[in-house]
Amino acid sequence: MILHALKEYYDRKAADPASDIAPEGFEKKELPFLIVIKADGQFVTLEDTREKVGKKLVGKTYLLPRSTGRSGSKSHATTFLLWDHIGYVLQHPATDEKARKQHTTWISALDELPNDLQQDEGVAAVIKFHKTGGIELVKAAPNWDECSKQVSANIAFRLAGENTPVPCRSKVQQYVKATLGKAPDEDASDHDSPIYARCLVTGELGEIARKHGRTPINKDTKSLVAFQKNAGYDSYGKEQGYNAPICKSTEFAYTTALNTLLKSKTSRIQVGDATTVFWAAKMEDDEFEQNFAFFFEPKDDPDQETRAVKSLHNSIHLGAVAASVDRRFFVLGLSPNSARISIRFWLVDTITGMAGKILQHFEDLNIDHGPNEQKTLPLKRLLRAVALMEDDENIPPNLSGETMRAILSGTAYPQTLFQACIRRIKAEQAAKNKLTGKSKPHVSYPRAALLKACLNRSLRLHHPTHEKQITMSLDLTNLNIGYRLGRLFAALEKIQTEASPGLNATIRDKFYGAASGTPVAVFGNLMRLKNHHLAKLENVGRRVNFERLIGEIMSDITDFPPHLTLADQGRFAIGYYHQTQDFFTKKPAKE
Repeated sequence: MILHALKEYYDRKAADPASDIAPEGFEKKELPFLIVIKADGQFVTLEDTREKVGKKLVGKTYLLPRSTGRSGSKSHATTFLLWDHIGYVLQHPATDEKARKQHTTWISALDELPNDLQQDEGVAAVIKFHKTGGIELVKAAPNWDECSKQVSANIAFRLAGENTPVPCRSKVQQYVKATLGKAPDEDASDHDSPIYARCLVTGELGEIARKHGRTPINKDTKSLVAFQKNAGYDSYGKEQGYNAPICKSTEFAYTTALNTLLKSKTSRIQVGDATTVFWAAKMEDDEFEQNFAFFFEPKDDPDQETRAVKSLHNSIHLGAVAASVDRRFFVLGLSPNSARISIRFWLVDTITGMAGKILQHFEDLNIDHGPNEQKTLPLKRLLRAVALMEDDENIPPNLSGETMRAILSGTAYPQTLFQACIRRIKAEQAAKNKLTGKSKPHVSYPRAALLKACLNRSLRLHHPTHEKQITMSLDLTNLNIGYRLGRLFAALEKIQTEASPGLNATIRDKFYGAASGTPVAVFGNLMRLKNHHLAKLENVGRRVNFERLIGEIMSDITDFPPHLTLADQGRFAIGYYHQTQDFFTKKPAKE
């Protein structure tokens, strides 16, 4: 299903004249440097094609003959057509034995090219360049040090006076198209003749790909489909890709489609260790496809997500998205693994269904917040809220993928997300801001929103009549013991801070963890301290108001429980947050 959907995406893009997706036999690749030579092979200059994009220098992208996978002890024996790494093209480093073997392969590949291709002016110039000792001239160029430092130092040649590299010349590209399906795989000597079978994806009869192209989701690039040789995966004498026959044209289509999505700025999200790509089944749905990333990861504009959610909400209610009721939308979550890419999740839904689930996610998160807070919360900010020091590196493993799956499938948020949020709140109850020296808001807006979303969604899916759902703002009718005690704790802290404004630490810094976990152990003492703090208030009206508030909260509490369940600890945090927000909300003047 995944491969079939990716092939459909490739076919859709390939049929669009405005699309720049690579045709079969080719790939889009950056070439940060080009060796400019004359027709007689004489070196002219080393051209830097890079341009500044943001803070990075990015090389120019060209449509090149497709590379092939190479790994293991014989990786040096495979090279690409008229472009490759500087180890192959320029034998760099010169003293490295591996580079020497790579360069030998490169020279042999040039010699073995068909005569009609060798007679092409550009190809002939490349051959002459090596025969006339041009490598030393390249390494003497002023910008050679910059070139040799490139992590991915792919390089090719360009004839002086032309705009495109030699591998992009028309005769080279005609040669690639003419040899499609005939080029042997890596280690093809083990298989003298190609194997033809019916493709599992398309059902067509074709030549089967023994190895599948790689997909760069991180620096350690792996394949989506791979079978290790002689590792217990062989079946009925079939090795590697022959275990699951997929013809070469289909393998190219799905690999190119996936790599195109991964390189896209609008069809890819990176959250934690999960790389998520998404696409619509039809071209008419490009708008939803392009806006999808904004719902979870706004790039530069912090209000971009808010506008995207508002636009989606209006589209649904005005019926614009309803027209896409039968159109499918695909979401694929991937993560790196030691042998091959792991599929974290695969979701297929209609445009309308997916849009509704996204809106439900933001509705679940909706909670009162300060005027300077962002209205909608990106997924990254939610995950940082449960990570140590709110650092992306400390987001618990697998949590990002599981949370994304819950959002897009409409299922309950992972329990580990809720637990991690509770732990961070307790762990930071006495944390101080390093710059101001003041206590940090450990029950912060993102954490309160996250707890509310987890609790309400769990209730809605599993116990719709068991417990009252948590509202956006302070709920005076909520009788849950955890919620009430959270409100009470916030009220007691407020009384203390008004009675003693200069305190460095409040009851929150000392007793929050115990109050939310084992209320009976601390609330008796806190209630006695409350009387002492109230007596210090000079404003009698303020004192009366606090007494009235405490009485309203305590009206349904007969005794403090010995402990609170994890769910009620979450309600405690939300009750505390709601009551605190209410203290800072300006009340309308009485007539």
